[in-house]
Amino acid sequence: MGFAAETDDVIANAIAKRARKGCDWILANDVRPATGIMGGTENAVTLITAEGVESWPRMSKTEVAKRLARRVAEALA
Repeated sequence: MGFAAETDDVIANAIAKRARKGCDWILANDVRPATGIMGGTENAVTLITAEGVESWPRMSKTEVAKRLARRVAEALA
């Protein structure tokens, strides 16, 4: 699992980072100041796997963590 905080070309940069780092999954987010993500209580992320790209809606950072934990548990089951 990798993480990519990006300021431009979020998906393309995260896909490249996933390949470069050899991660099975990478969770990317757009951290440009205009998004309000950094220092805020919400996040909007994109999960990138070998199977594809899945954009999640904006939600609380706690909900992002819960959703990610569920996805990891499902993948390991």
